[in-house]
Amino acid sequence: MALSSEHFGAILGRTVKITLKCGVFQGVLQHVNPDRSLLLRTVKNLETGRSAPGVKMFFGREIVNVELLDEPDSGKGTAMLSECTSAVEGNKQVDTGPADCGPWTSCISQERQLRASDSLKYSLSEEKEEENVEYTVVDSFQQKFGPAVLHLKQQCVVSIAGDGVNLCRHGKLSWLEIATKSHIFLFDIFLLGPQAFKNGLQMVLEDKNILKVMHDCRWISDCLFHQYGVLLFNVFDTQVADALQFSVATGGFFPHRVCTLQECLMQHLKIPSKWDAIMKCRQQMASENPDRWFLRPFPAPLLKALALKAMYLLLLHSSLMDNLMSDLTTVVCGYLNAYRTGSGDHLGSTKDRIPWF
Repeated sequence: MALSSEHFGAILGRTVKITLKCGVFQGVLQHVNPDRSLLLRTVKNLETGRSAPGVKMFFGREIVNVELLDEPDSGKGTAMLSECTSAVEGNKQVDTGPADCGPWTSCISQERQLRASDSLKYSLSEEKEEENVEYTVVDSFQQKFGPAVLHLKQQCVVSIAGDGVNLCRHGKLSWLEIATKSHIFLFDIFLLGPQAFKNGLQMVLEDKNILKVMHDCRWISDCLFHQYGVLLFNVFDTQVADALQFSVATGGFFPHRVCTLQECLMQHLKIPSKWDAIMKCRQQMASENPDRWFLRPFPAPLLKALALKAMYLLLLHSSLMDNLMSDLTTVVCGYLNAYRTGSGDHLGSTKDRIPWF
């Protein structure tokens, strides 16, 4: 019996040892593709002792054996995955009886319980959800990436948000969320890598004809420029707009601090209180275990939270623009009535008027 993706899914984020037909490697398991290829980070070639930065892919057809190196609650060394199953492509046939699979079954059960606990901790009940949002996860360059970039290039306004660990030039970007009026795209930068920007995202982000709606653009601007060479143009920052609106309303005073996105959404959009729970879940996740941003597959409730943030940013832009333009609209209304509602005696005839050009 071949090792299933479900078994691998239970040990995501754990250190494994992979024996290939041409070498032996060690790394942290990050993702399992449908074709049984594996993505590992912090990869080390155990034969040469050399370490490789970033994420490396190992094709299923080349894998002979996989070992789990950091089995929890056990001081007996490594746990051989192949003791319970064959190699990924069935290169080895072993007995999979209950007696032999005991330790591995226990390990799987513990991992599933941990992952289920995390999922329940941060998820929202499907029956009680008030927002139904559709989004597209773009985690490979085949099929979805090209059409997504093409759609973005045709837009006049998009909302952009980024998530990861310590989002700046020294941090790590995991997700880039971009929303339009009709689509929400979640770009998995951790899996796509810098090539995502070279293949089209940089053109979108630097396009002066596309308005980018962001909240507190300072951090992501620093990250994109220093790590990916992306220079943002034509940005509408909702945090700045909120502070400016406060200044207009108070006669020139500025708030003692800028508002978070959560506060702006509550104040200007009056969104459901469930959003408060969603944001707290994200903040709790980031503070308790930042490495969760780089575990794949990413929890569906958190993907939805990312999509909702991008969607609400567009709505927040519309609300803030309406408020900021209200004074101008009032003046224009008076301008419209300046001549129309008064006496026309002082206007003179067409013969008396001097042309403007």
